[in-house]
Amino acid sequence: MSLLPKSHEEFSHRDFWNSFFKKRGTRAFEWYGEYPELCGLLHKYIKPKDIILMIGCGNSSLSADLYDVGYRHLTNIDISHVVIRQMIETHGKDRPDMVYKQMDALHMTFDDNEFSVVLDKGTLDALMPDNSEEVQKRIDKLFSEIDRVLRVGGRYVCVSLLQEHILLKLLEYFPAAGWMFRVCRCIEAERKSPDGDGPAFPVFVVICTKFKKLANATPVLEVCFTCEQIQRVKTQSDVVIAVRSVQQSAMVCARLSRGTVAGHGEVSLDLHRPNEDTPRYTVYVLDQPYSRETSRRFAAFIVPQGRETEWLFATPEGRVALLKSAGFDRLAVVALHRDHTYKGLDAVQEELCDSILHLAPPGCRQGNQIPFLSVGSDVGRREVCYRGHSQMSGDFVVEEAEGDGGKLFRRLIFLNNQGTVQSEARLKILKSRKGKPKKVVDIGYLASDYLIYMTVGVALAAPENSVCHVAVIGLGGGGLCSFIQHCFTKIRITAVDIDPVMLEIATNYFGLVQDERLGVYIRDGIQYIQQAAEKGTTFDVVLFDVDSKNHTLGMSCPPKEFLEPDVLQAVKTCIGETGFFVLNLVCRNVDLRMQALKNLTAVFDSVSSFKLEQEVSEIVFCCGFKVVTGDEWRSLIEAAAVKVNALAKKRKLQADNLVDVTNLVSSLQIST
Repeated sequence: MSLLPKSHEEFSHRDFWNSFFKKRGTRAFEWYGEYPELCGLLHKYIKPKDIILMIGCGNSSLSADLYDVGYRHLTNIDISHVVIRQMIETHGKDRPDMVYKQMDALHMTFDDNEFSVVLDKGTLDALMPDNSEEVQKRIDKLFSEIDRVLRVGGRYVCVSLLQEHILLKLLEYFPAAGWMFRVCRCIEAERKSPDGDGPAFPVFVVICTKFKKLANATPVLEVCFTCEQIQRVKTQSDVVIAVRSVQQSAMVCARLSRGTVAGHGEVSLDLHRPNEDTPRYTVYVLDQPYSRETSRRFAAFIVPQGRETEWLFATPEGRVALLKSAGFDRLAVVALHRDHTYKGLDAVQEELCDSILHLAPPGCRQGNQIPFLSVGSDVGRREVCYRGHSQMSGDFVVEEAEGDGGKLFRRLIFLNNQGTVQSEARLKILKSRKGKPKKVVDIGYLASDYLIYMTVGVALAAPENSVCHVAVIGLGGGGLCSFIQHCFTKIRITAVDIDPVMLEIATNYFGLVQDERLGVYIRDGIQYIQQAAEKGTTFDVVLFDVDSKNHTLGMSCPPKEFLEPDVLQAVKTCIGETGFFVLNLVCRNVDLRMQALKNLTAVFDSVSSFKLEQEVSEIVFCCGFKVVTGDEWRSLIEAAAVKVNALAKKRKLQADNLVDVTNLVSSLQIST
């Protein structure tokens, strides 16, 4: 039977502790580590010459261990007369100078300013099980007594699990009284293998140093969670957030060390350096059912810089495929963040080794060699070409990075959604007359498969020998517009984007060239379509490739207002009875997707769609005339896809077929 209490409320009751120690006997009860784990921090803040009071000593051996290494001025108090009698019997002969007294820490009989250190190992946690008014009064009395018996310059050293209500109480009392406040994490106490008595939570040591209170003085607040690096923070909220982050990550590690997450998705953690606000690494941990036929339990996979946005590494589905391909029971997939410097793969492995070990599955802990996997022999490279700010989308970077096969890519990344490439171009290196290599955008490259199938939508409406008018709502980096411009010679493209920054970026970095066949308008896309319908402006095809700025919704493309009935009706008016409407639909929410398709089928006479493999995108083809059968739809789509392949080869944009015609036709879903 466990000796731990059934509920936290029991911690503060005198009868509980008397019963607890009677049942446990004289064996020390170390909730938060023992002297070997705590000594590094204790020796830093407590010196042998200090006059030390340990409150709520219990039957901990900590005082005896301190005594044995030279601390002689030690007084221990506890509310339980049972444990005090036990401790006197245990230590009275061998440690005659150490004092034990039965006393309530809320009503101490010591003189004012008698001690230079008050040491508390778990007592505050025991006395404060909740945040009730009665408990608050009790802790106010405790802190008042600590303040009274400590001299100026003295320290209240509190070993605690720092539940949030306890941390808030400490922050409420001591900084306001002019004390310096520091929270340190005791890594050594966490690393000790639990024996069933210890909690699976991080252990903290709070050091409150008493100073004379000065009027209007700014509180000194500090945290130190690793490697002796102390970080000064501005507000009490900063302390709470920092502690909470450590606690949450520790709980994740504890869960991972005790069992599998197979069948429950993946677990992710951000890893920071001390004093740095931005993550240095993001780690995704995935499990598959344990196989007794292999000893391949655990490995880490380092994703090279520049490749973190690829499907295999950027999506949960891709990482599952990577896990299965690697053949380990558990895989930690590590992404390297931009704006950090990485010296090489070996340096990254060395830096990550300890953190990765904490994510290991049961039975694979200290002493095990964790294999590190990657693509190639280095960490890749990422070079920022331009940094800017968009009023619509926030801060962004244009950067160049190596992809699969050593090919060079230029990408537009919005920093509020760094896992998604907004626009991408493949670069070709050409030699100039002066002999210096020159980077040029490969117009024949379409970054995503969905762009290929939107081009098929253009081919649906593009006649062989006459002009075809296309409206593209959503410019982005301009890759789709540039490809259509070069693939179809009689095309007239009107591109519309609400963000003027997009036109600047597309022109300066992604090879967009406006001419008599391509014009860009900076307008609201919905207003443009509605006004075009009112004016009687017609298009042979309208393309919607607009992303939502609200990433919390289940539909990220297009924004839901683009699929309102009045907007769709305006599109239908613009394309008339012979044109086509092509939509890039990115929707993870089943109900939202069904509503979107319902809106489309209510307005357009015929609707079909193609769901891309390994992507969330779904290309929806709509028209204002009735396509009688599914075979008729497939015949139209097949002819358009064949046309795209032929034109791409003819214009030397692609050497091979761009569209997998067979897959497209066989996978086409007919809605109406």
